[in-house]
Amino acid sequence: MVWARDVEDGQVKGFLVEKGTPGYHANKIEHKVPLRAVWQAEISLDEMRVPAENKLPGANTFKDTAKILVGTRLSCAWGALGSAVGGFDAALSYAKGRKQFGKPLAGHQIIQQRLVKMLADVTAMQLYCLQMTRLAEQNRLGDTLAGLGKFHNTTRARAVLAEARDLLGGNGILLDYQVIKHMVDLEAIHTFEGTETIQALIVGRDITGISAFA
Repeated sequence: MVWARDVEDGQVKGFLVEKGTPGYHANKIEHKVPLRAVWQAEISLDEMRVPAENKLPGANTFKDTAKILVGTRLSCAWGALGSAVGGFDAALSYAKGRKQFGKPLAGHQIIQQRLVKMLADVTAMQLYCLQMTRLAEQNRLGDTLAGLGKFHNTTRARAVLAEARDLLGGNGILLDYQVIKHMVDLEAIHTFEGTETIQALIVGRDITGISAFA
């Protein structure tokens, strides 16, 4: 599926490009570290043409594209939450099982404080996802809240995973504990469907009434 601007009316529209269409080239991106199970491609279009019947119905303006981004940004918020929960669970389990200075790590005040701060972020992320999903089910989730949810959850998930990785010390970089895998995978989620900066501009436009981008 390709989104392109129609030169006749200047509107962004959606088109289904079938495999083997002349002028369409997709090369698998190599040497990607996060989300290695997901194949992503660098796409080039060279004088490519598609028949009129391949135009997607209902995809007539960029607003229609934005509706899809609302759903995918919700998915990103959930994905970030999943990684954060994985990191928190690993950190909590490790802190309870690892002994230092004669008692479990979790028995030290500063470790408990760090775990509670992580839990507070994870809980806030859960509430974002819950409310956003409820609104989506009612067809009431807009681009502002979807952008805010992705902005919040990917940002806080990065903080949670950085804390978890640090709490595990040298073991934090081992795949045995999965924290580093979550940490790296999250970098892809943090970037695609609009970076943190893009989400900030979408939400900023809504709360100020002023667009800071064209």
